[in-house]
Amino acid sequence: MTHALDPAAIRAAQADNPKMRARDLATSLGIAEADYVAAWCGEGTTRLKMDFNAIFPALEALGEVMALTRNESAVHEKVGVYDKFYGGKVAAMMLGETIDMRMFSKHWAHAFAVDTRDGDAVRHSLQFFDAHGEAVHKIHSKPATDLAAWRDLVATFAHEDQSASVVLEARGPAARRSGSEIALDELRERWSRMTDTHQFVSILKKLDLERIDAVRGVGPDFAWQIDATSIAAMLRLSANEKLPIMCFVGNPGCIQIHSGPIDSIKEMGPWLNVLDPGFNLHLRQDHVKEVWAVRKPTDKGHVTSLEAYDAAGDLIVQFFGKRIEGQDEREGWRMIMEQLPRVHAERAIA
Repeated sequence: MTHALDPAAIRAAQADNPKMRARDLATSLGIAEADYVAAWCGEGTTRLKMDFNAIFPALEALGEVMALTRNESAVHEKVGVYDKFYGGKVAAMMLGETIDMRMFSKHWAHAFAVDTRDGDAVRHSLQFFDAHGEAVHKIHSKPATDLAAWRDLVATFAHEDQSASVVLEARGPAARRSGSEIALDELRERWSRMTDTHQFVSILKKLDLERIDAVRGVGPDFAWQIDATSIAAMLRLSANEKLPIMCFVGNPGCIQIHSGPIDSIKEMGPWLNVLDPGFNLHLRQDHVKEVWAVRKPTDKGHVTSLEAYDAAGDLIVQFFGKRIEGQDEREGWRMIMEQLPRVHAERAIA
């Protein structure tokens, strides 16, 4: 990202492109989205102190809002209340009935409250960015939101610095583990001894593996590649069967989770969408390069996930059947996953 544009030039570019989304306009200008947002400080935007462990407990007072977490290829939106916050030095959690998140606070560097005029209406949002200016998470007001509490929160966390620019860190080259020398026997042995799906991350760290390389290498009894059309098929089958699922979308700083049934699935151009009253998912199908069915052992039987990866091998979105606490995986979900069309080994990884 370059930072050649001053705030006035950024605002002028928006005036010339009034219909363009902030994220897309920032990309077209060669700046980070946080540069764009900061350019409006003093003109409807307020820079906030990024006091993670104070802001998140304060969000419950806002009442019903919309939580948005995205990466380059998927957007996850949930309507609900930010309740049941649990802080932590490395990872924090929001474990409410509707808003279910895992947050990694070291990635949360900049915060803004943004008021955007839309005709006669004003849309309110809280926007959080990492040190490079990439959006980590956003919160949007809804008709039922307590706007008095919203204003109080903004006043409480307003930063003394309201200048219309932001200091960002340059992003270094992406470092990826080669995956060329996978200790397959050790991977399979550790994988087979899992008693909880959360142990998977520690296995990757222990063996210094990228997730995609572990999935590709562990063997077809634990992971098998399925056709890219399987995502839409799985969503439609789950909706038809009224089968509750879990959908995870994340970035390095935040993972957002939907748990429950889905209903309305629509494809629009490259986008595959779930458009339900309390949950929206928008997935760029043209960004999906590999889809895998992944089976992990637990102390209650195995658990099967559908995982979609982009061309760089990064996880875009992950789905599970929603489990009843203390019980084995739902048979309906397992049947759906077993029936999805497999990619033959000779063309599995081109």
